[in-house]
Amino acid sequence: MTAPAYFCGVDVGASATKVVLVDARGNAVGMAVNPSGVDYDQTARQCLDQALLEADLQREAVVRTVSTGYGRTNVSFADDSLTEIHCHGVGCHHHIPGALTLVDIGGQDNKVIRLDDHGRRVDFCMNRKCAAGTGAFIEEIALRLDLDVGDMDGLAQSTDDAVRLSSFCTVFAKTEILAHLRTGVAVASIVRGTFESVITRVLEMDPLDGTVALTGGVVAHNPTVADILSARVGRTVEVPPHPQFTGALGAALVALKQGSD
Repeated sequence: MTAPAYFCGVDVGASATKVVLVDARGNAVGMAVNPSGVDYDQTARQCLDQALLEADLQREAVVRTVSTGYGRTNVSFADDSLTEIHCHGVGCHHHIPGALTLVDIGGQDNKVIRLDDHGRRVDFCMNRKCAAGTGAFIEEIALRLDLDVGDMDGLAQSTDDAVRLSSFCTVFAKTEILAHLRTGVAVASIVRGTFESVITRVLEMDPLDGTVALTGGVVAHNPTVADILSARVGRTVEVPPHPQFTGALGAALVALKQGSD
C-alpha cells in the first residue's frame, strides 16, 4: 500500500516565513510561521518542522516543495520556486473562486493582483513608496505610541474617530503623531488613523473594482483593516481563512499540481 503524499509551500517574506502542508486533495493539514530573521533557509526548515509536528507527519511524507516570496531562492530543500504574485493568486482563488481583485498587505510591500474567472492573473501592481502603508509602517507607529502591536486592532475598533496622517514617509508620520499627542488627541484615534492611512495607500495603487479580497499578516492580526477597506470601497471585502498563509498555501497547491502532472 502506497503511503499518502503531502505537499509543501514555503513563503519567505521580508518579515515572516510561512509554511503550509497540504494533502493530495489540497486540504491544509499543517502550518507554521516565524520571523524570517537573517538565515532564510534555517527559518524555513524550522517552520517545516513545526508544520510537520502539527500534522503528525515525518519529513519523508512530503514529496514536493515549492517556495515563494522575497527569499524563495534561499530555500535549499525546495524543488521549485515561483513569484509571490503567482502563489498568492493560486492560494486566494482556492478559497474565493471567480474573478477578483486581490490585495495583499505584507510586512514590507503591498500587492494588488487581478484574477479572471479561472484564477489566471490578468494584471498586478506593487507599492513603490518605501514601507508606507505596510505592516512595517504599523509596527513603527506602535513603537512610537509605546504599544504592543497586538493591542492596535482593539484600539482601532474602539472608536470611529480617525486622525488623518498626511505623510507618505514613516518618519514624517511619526512627527505628525507627536503633534497630535501634544494636542491631546486620543491614542485610539491615532491608531485608527494609522489603519486608514494604510488603506489610503492601497487605494492610491488601484481603485479596486469588482470582488475584492484581502490577505497578508496585517489583516490576519488586524481585522479592522478589512472593515475599513469595506467601508471605503462600499462593499464587503472577502478575507480567506488564515490570510497570512495565502502565499504559502498557493505554493503548496502548485507543488500538488506539479506532483500530480
